[in-house]
Amino acid sequence: MIQYKFKTTGKTRSEHDLLGNKEVPAEALFGVQTLRAIENFNISNHKLGDYPEFIKAFGMVKKGAALANHELGLLPDNIKDAIAKACDELMKGEHLEHFPIDMIQGGAGTSCNMNANEVIANRGLEIMGKKHGEYQYLHPNDHVNMAQSTNDAYPTAMHLGLYMIHHDVKGSLEKLIASFEKKAKEFAKVIKMGRTQLQDAVPMTLGQTFNAFATALKNEAKKLDAAAKEFLTINMGATAIGTGITAEPGYAEACTKYIKQITGWDIKLAKDLVEATNDTSSMTGYSSALKGLAIRVSKICNDLRLMSSGPRTGLGEINLPPKQPGSSIMPGKVNPVIPEVMNQICFKVFGNDTTIAFASEAAQLELNVMEPVLVETLVESAQWLRAGFDTLRVECIDGITANAKHCRELVENSIGIVTALKPYIGYANSTEVAKEALETGKSVYQLVLDKKLLSKEQLDKILDPKHMIKPTKIEL
Repeated sequence: MIQYKFKTTGKTRSEHDLLGNKEVPAEALFGVQTLRAIENFNISNHKLGDYPEFIKAFGMVKKGAALANHELGLLPDNIKDAIAKACDELMKGEHLEHFPIDMIQGGAGTSCNMNANEVIANRGLEIMGKKHGEYQYLHPNDHVNMAQSTNDAYPTAMHLGLYMIHHDVKGSLEKLIASFEKKAKEFAKVIKMGRTQLQDAVPMTLGQTFNAFATALKNEAKKLDAAAKEFLTINMGATAIGTGITAEPGYAEACTKYIKQITGWDIKLAKDLVEATNDTSSMTGYSSALKGLAIRVSKICNDLRLMSSGPRTGLGEINLPPKQPGSSIMPGKVNPVIPEVMNQICFKVFGNDTTIAFASEAAQLELNVMEPVLVETLVESAQWLRAGFDTLRVECIDGITANAKHCRELVENSIGIVTALKPYIGYANSTEVAKEALETGKSVYQLVLDKKLLSKEQLDKILDPKHMIKPTKIEL
């Protein structure tokens, strides 16, 4: 038995479609075609109504279409007004419980489009003082879906919904970047060893490390923004395959104009509607940008786990906030669970990008029928990353502390500081000191002092963190 999120009395109304009659719950704003989708597609447990952004987007699209058709003299005032008011309610986040269909479905999104058409029609009938299902007054197909096909209404709504979701991802990413920048300032004077190929390289500051994290994420954020802008190009007016059949001349331009007014975004009509109707490159492009971002974030989390490793037998340069006991057998063990879960989120995004690539490639002739899995998978990547960013920031980055004394000791005991000293003691002396340090286990810092190559004051001046930030001429 189907469980609905709205109250039902058990009463039904009979509706008819191509395949025959079905009994629809009397209280439902949806109709017979939505009911068939509920019965046919019980796949992911992710329902259309679970994503308010897509419901709002359908409101934007259907209102824009109604206003355009009214302007062209095709919809009378009372029907236009009823549709517009119902769409306004969707844009406010109302009636989500009447979108119970699975996001994964056959039919290239027809079930989603008809769900929206039926909800808007039946809510419009209520506004007009009519009963649910009295479609002779306001019809889901003839009026709400006028001059449209699933093949332009569905991708346009999905694009607009994804654009809204992008802003949520971007907001969480910007907060994470700010957290890294704050730590970069906090650790600006903490000297540490830089490493290449997991071997000691040259000194730097911990602040530089965290600033590089922030810069990497800023660069990916720009790419993500650029990819998201592609969602603002729509194919409304394409109808079935891009030829505009059943639409009046000027409808595509009028509909685009109204959607632009409704959203306040820089909405543009695709130049070639036949090409646009089978094209899913905006989704593959955004997925690729998410993957690029996930690669960067995963690398950062790997570094956090390495720098915090130990606490006594690893690098131990930083302390991550302890979040939970790390072992059921080893007392006292605390694991870097927050970076670990962020790594796993990133791996999921990598896999999702592959799914999206296959689904996009599967377009045939004038349509890509795989758009539902494209959309659902892309939303999953975006929402998992957004949640991950918030968790990483609040539960990890904001609480990181530095082991400044230990970091400096590692620098002083490292062979790598020879490179920083080379301009002042020469290549030959640097080589001799490095060789002796390796053979004896003594620190480079102490050997330089023992050989009287530099005074302690000179040595500390060279290794001052402010001289590690950029090329500097040091007067000794």
